[in-house]
Amino acid sequence: MSDLQTLRFYATPPHDCSYLPGRKAKTLFVDPQAEVNATLYSQLSDLGFRRSGSHIYRPHCDSCNACVSVRIPVREFKPSKTQRRIWRRNSDLSVRNVAPQLTIEYYRLYDRYITERHADGDMYPPSPSQFMSFLVEGRQPSTFYEFRDRQDELVAIAVTDQLDQGLSALYTFYAPEQEKRSLGTYAILWQIESVRQAGLDYLYLGYWVRDCRKMNYKTAYQPLDMLIADQWIRV
Repeated sequence: MSDLQTLRFYATPPHDCSYLPGRKAKTLFVDPQAEVNATLYSQLSDLGFRRSGSHIYRPHCDSCNACVSVRIPVREFKPSKTQRRIWRRNSDLSVRNVAPQLTIEYYRLYDRYITERHADGDMYPPSPSQFMSFLVEGRQPSTFYEFRDRQDELVAIAVTDQLDQGLSALYTFYAPEQEKRSLGTYAILWQIESVRQAGLDYLYLGYWVRDCRKMNYKTAYQPLDMLIADQWIRV
């Protein structure tokens, strides 16, 4: 079993940045052959690593530190008035946790979401193989949280990894036509409450990039911890 002292890492060549147009990025990957258990994965999360499918990675750019890892300290989190309204608005939804898998129902929701919300991004066009490699594959403890309305219609799925110190929110996709529900926000609020009820400390949200509009929503959750110069700073 690997640990932080024996783990090997590999850096990619420069590639187009996913967050800032016109920039080049490099990515540091954990050795894909390494045996990374839940405790080691939790330690890597505290060092700013994320997971995409079977890959555990973090940005490793030569002259840019725009990608900042962020997490919500759930015990201190105070929802805003808007967030409280969103919580009440979705009180009719039920949530069920299932193992990560590809089903026709899940994929139809995913396809609709990517096509209508992210047609300008590098995840378009969606495909079943993309769904599998991005959301299902991987050896870490992971869960699909299903959000369903009273008619049992699937309206959202939050893909979440289990950590020793909390949860890592990997990705959420939802019914794009139900804008009034603010399902992306509700899924984060629900995961915050889930971490709190489990007696754990943090919900990890991945990377925040100041100049990337799509990342702005993460600063709406306060207080927020940011990993700056390898130290978690509360803002």
